[in-house]
Amino acid sequence: MFKSCLLLAIFSGTFAKIHKHKRLNFNDFNFSPDLHEGLMAMGYKSATPIQEQAIPVILDNHDLIACAQTGTGKTASYLLPVMDKISRAADRHNNTLILAPTRELAQQIDLQVEALAYFTNISSLAVYGGGDGMAYEQQKRSMRDGVDIIIATPGRLMAHLSSGVLKLQHLQHLILDEADRMLDMGFYDDIMRIVSYLPQKRQTLLFSATMAPKIRKMAGSILNNPQQITISIAKPAEGITQQAYNIHDQQKQALLTDIFKDDTYKSAIIFASTKDKVKALYKTFKGLKIQAEAFHSDLDQKEREDILLAFKNKRLPIIIGTDVLSRGIDVEGVDLVINYDVPGDPADYVHRIGRTARAATKGTAITLVNGKDKRKFDNIEKLIEKEVPRMVLPEHIASMEITHVEEKRPQHPRNNGKKKVWHKKKPKPSNPTT
Repeated sequence: MFKSCLLLAIFSGTFAKIHKHKRLNFNDFNFSPDLHEGLMAMGYKSATPIQEQAIPVILDNHDLIACAQTGTGKTASYLLPVMDKISRAADRHNNTLILAPTRELAQQIDLQVEALAYFTNISSLAVYGGGDGMAYEQQKRSMRDGVDIIIATPGRLMAHLSSGVLKLQHLQHLILDEADRMLDMGFYDDIMRIVSYLPQKRQTLLFSATMAPKIRKMAGSILNNPQQITISIAKPAEGITQQAYNIHDQQKQALLTDIFKDDTYKSAIIFASTKDKVKALYKTFKGLKIQAEAFHSDLDQKEREDILLAFKNKRLPIIIGTDVLSRGIDVEGVDLVINYDVPGDPADYVHRIGRTARAATKGTAITLVNGKDKRKFDNIEKLIEKEVPRMVLPEHIASMEITHVEEKRPQHPRNNGKKKVWHKKKPKPSNPTT
């Protein structure tokens, strides 16, 4: 009971109104009484644009391709209609499969299912790698007994399918969440193998933040005459105040120290490009006695889960991570997002800063742009069709002495790093005329 109440609290406000004009009321969807009771108890009234458009299409049993930015309520846009259909179904054994790119996102979706199912008897199971043998056996037992909704990462699901434990011949719904990220992570072959285990007659829903040609190619092979919805492709939410600093790498940590010198920001996420930078930033914050935790792949599953839970419950004010975190965390009330490095893919910028200003709230996104990253940031501004204001560095940081370190050229294995000297060939003597 306590767990369910906690889940209701975590997801309260997910469906808040994000535009000023009148939106559809959740009464208009005619959800099952138990599901509707849960929504009303949680205070949800107006649907977001993606929910307005996707829910009727899914309830009408059409396949769907939906392109929507992060933070628009897209997860609920497929969970609610599918859960409504499950609650009315006679055969519910392994009814729905949701594929997600990371275990963090799989866990997040599973938590949201549990919250929405508070007054129903709908069951769910998150299936992902990284656990011990006991967790694997528990997943096997649950799938063998049957569960309404399975949320899984492609790699671990393939292991269960290959072993013959998981049977999906009665599956009704296949949902691919963040399909673009799954393809970026190399899961195309796994996804197609998973589809080969599924019945031909099913409803397939594909959700993606971007709609690259490879997404459309995959959609053409696994969806049947799909409806298409596009909501604000790759544009940050209006509630995000975007800022950028032109800065040298040696000034970045000093600026972070300045930003967090007081309690202006209660909840913040810092994104860095590599795991090593994440660890280095964590050490810096620890040395400054600023409470923060590093989130990276070297941590075991329990450590990662504990960090996320502490951050969600506001016991941890700052979390530092790579782009994996930008897709796997859904937390209300994040005040600040900092891009310690400019992401190489402009779409990743949108995902990163989309962690703040969720559900019609407001937030700040600060990006630190060094000389090498200026072109990357220009591409981001072209994508979002907006020039991000450049902020002035505090005087004590701007006046820092910058030491320019010359990069060393990689040594060639054949000449031990010595520069090869090229000599101009002497012309061959011409044959004497006779």
